Amino acid sequence: MRYTHTNRKGFWIGFIDFFTAGLFLLVYMRLGLQDELDSVLGHRTQRYGVAYLLGIPTLFLYTLVWMARIADELRAKALELGIEGKLTSFRHMFLWNTVGILLFGPAVATLRFFDTLNKVERELNKRQEPGVLSEGE
Repeated sequence: MRYTHTNRKGFWIGFIDFFTAGLFLLVYMRLGLQDELDSVLGHRTQRYGVAYLLGIPTLFLYTLVWMARIADELRAKALELGIEGKLTSFRHMFLWNTVGILLFGPAVATLRFFDTLNKVERELNKRQEPGVLSEGE
């Protein structure tokens, strides 16, 4: 699969999502991001819509933990591909969305999340180009 949605502007996605109480990401996930995450991670993840609904009675703690777990899986995928640098993680996503909430933390966490996703997708695209061998070939 060739990934075409690289270079997303993660900060703005997180910023808008914060002020819409998660509704923006709910729509954004349905526009293809959920399927793309499934493809990158190699398995079907729980649908964000379900996590969002389960988050309502828990003051969105369930949704935050769901997103932090996806961030951790994405970090593991990046490390598996040999990607270095600042990567998203459970800790980064969780702390910026709780302790850092007054400092635009959700936007900062989402920026790192999409930055990592973009790095992974670029690497996967590069490995699919003709003439480029992936590890083990």
